[in-house]
Amino acid sequence: MAREPWELTLHSSDVVARLLADVGAEFSLVDGVAVHATATVERGAVLKGPAVIGPQCFVAAGAYVRGGCWLDARCTLGPGAELKSTFLFAGTKLAHFNFVGDSILGSGVNLEAGAIVANYRNEHPDRTIDIFLGESRLETGVRKFGAVIGDGARIGANAVIAPGAVLRPGIVVPRLGLVDQHREFV
Repeated sequence: MAREPWELTLHSSDVVARLLADVGAEFSLVDGVAVHATATVERGAVLKGPAVIGPQCFVAAGAYVRGGCWLDARCTLGPGAELKSTFLFAGTKLAHFNFVGDSILGSGVNLEAGAIVANYRNEHPDRTIDIFLGESRLETGVRKFGAVIGDGARIGANAVIAPGAVLRPGIVVPRLGLVDQHREFV
């Protein structure tokens, strides 16, 4: 069983597949995707399993949910939003034209249009993701990991969250902001 956030996202397809076994009768299950009866999935959204779309979620036309995603209650994915190997907790919203990869977003997180949570360090020779917390460096050993974003965080339009970020609850990242694990952002 996954113990660290990057292990959870690395094995998200297996984790979500296990969760599918326990969805109740209020979910419809087709091709490894469970959608709650109160959720709205517009025509033109792409859902690839394994995935769980929780109660009262809204998935707009043009949204793309790749395998290994879990959406808690009342999550919103606007047009052009893309999720990969990600866990969204209750009330989290991706406005539109967002990418969130290999990440865990707490409750009530809001991403404005165009905000990106990147999951891959193209510029590093070994390309593994390290996480910096104060003076501590955590070597994850994984090549793909986005971020852990605390409850109530607000990410402005066209902001970029670099791989390995840990954002505290309630943080506000300004429009066009950059949060990089190698820089302190408070």
